Amino acid sequence: MPTITGPLRVHPTNPRYFADAEGRAILLTGSHTWDNLQDVGWTDPPAPFDYEKFLDFLVGHGHNFFRLWTWEHGSCPMKAYGKWLHFEPVPFVRTGPGNALDGKPRYDLEKFDPLYFQRMRRRVIAAGERGIYVSIMLFDGWSLEEKNVQYGSPWAGHYFHKDNNVNGVEGDPYRFGDGRGTHHLRSRAVLRVQENYVRHVIETVGDLPNVLYEISNESNGASYDWQNHLIDFIHEVESHRPMQHPVGFTVPFPGGDNHRLLTSRAEWVSPKPGKDMNEPEVADGRKVILDDTDHLWGIGGDRFWAWKSFCRGRNPLFMDPYDSKSIWIDELKNWDPDDDRWHSLRRALGHMGRLAKSVDLAALTPRGELVSSGYCLAAADSVKKPTIIAYQPHGGTLSVDLSAWSGELQLRWINPDSGEVKLASFVSCGAKVQLTPPFEPDAVAVISA
Repeated sequence: MPTITGPLRVHPTNPRYFADAEGRAILLTGSHTWDNLQDVGWTDPPAPFDYEKFLDFLVGHGHNFFRLWTWEHGSCPMKAYGKWLHFEPVPFVRTGPGNALDGKPRYDLEKFDPLYFQRMRRRVIAAGERGIYVSIMLFDGWSLEEKNVQYGSPWAGHYFHKDNNVNGVEGDPYRFGDGRGTHHLRSRAVLRVQENYVRHVIETVGDLPNVLYEISNESNGASYDWQNHLIDFIHEVESHRPMQHPVGFTVPFPGGDNHRLLTSRAEWVSPKPGKDMNEPEVADGRKVILDDTDHLWGIGGDRFWAWKSFCRGRNPLFMDPYDSKSIWIDELKNWDPDDDRWHSLRRALGHMGRLAKSVDLAALTPRGELVSSGYCLAAADSVKKPTIIAYQPHGGTLSVDLSAWSGELQLRWINPDSGEVKLASFVSCGAKVQLTPPFEPDAVAVISA
């Protein structure tokens, strides 16, 4: 298994990617699923998630990254099903006195639950031993409000609800009837608890090299100042520690604004769609972009999207149904984890990850103008021995402009679904060449010295 020797840094010459401790550009790509940290289910306590099986799944697909999900609420009345959904463990101990709205003891926000943090550390270590980077999700906007999905309000089970904690903390300072105000700077009492929690997370995993941080999953559009505050807070806390880790800002929902992500103080971002979800925009290098289907479709995308994303300088990720029968989405047939579309997407992420390792990724930038399809990573024209990766998504001849280089380069084709490789003859530089893919309906051409 690959060894992770140090935390990631934004690559100094190609900031579309992170660099590892040896300075190599790293493509982060992989699958993630909702209950990979906390167990989620209808029973109390929920059935345990098989984490080792999940790591086997990731390694088997060649994935090197996932988001470690958190839910801020310990339970949720799911009105669509007429029963409570349970999440365990959570960061704080339920000590009482008195009971919360779900009938269990109230939380003490001054006391961390060691089970939560011990599990977090063990799981990050286990992932690192298998060459996998982990983004620690710190907060979750879906724990605060319904977001018009009509499952039920998670606020009733949140530890910042005034009826659910023994500390007198009021998480609804605006009287919205939900928890949106907790992802805001208005309440100093809430922010103090949040900062203490974030500091404790850093103390728990901050010595591990395979860590990234994510402030929050899809908080509402009023959370920008709060998220930037916590980005600064993490940077400040870690500035006094031996290791510093990248911090991420995923797009708010609703109210997402990609420009505010790209001008934030985070090292990496996950944006919302541009004009067309199936046409990823070119990464311009302002931030490392983790292009997550979670913020595009929820569950969606396919291998065609993933290869397009890769060839436009982004790091594609899949919000994976995985084993959806363990949680509340089991009746949504379009999220069937065994759908062939998802199998193909998972395979494609692994294939592009292996391809990225085989080339000088740091030298490659999006060069869509070089190919007729518009999907291409290539070295600068001044490089005498270039590498060109071109994706042809829908069959037919692929035109590649090699006029900036001289001599001959070798052509190989990769099947984007199966990973099969076919070597072709050398191609001559100095002009445009017309290439006929050996695979249908899509194919990847790799042209290199």
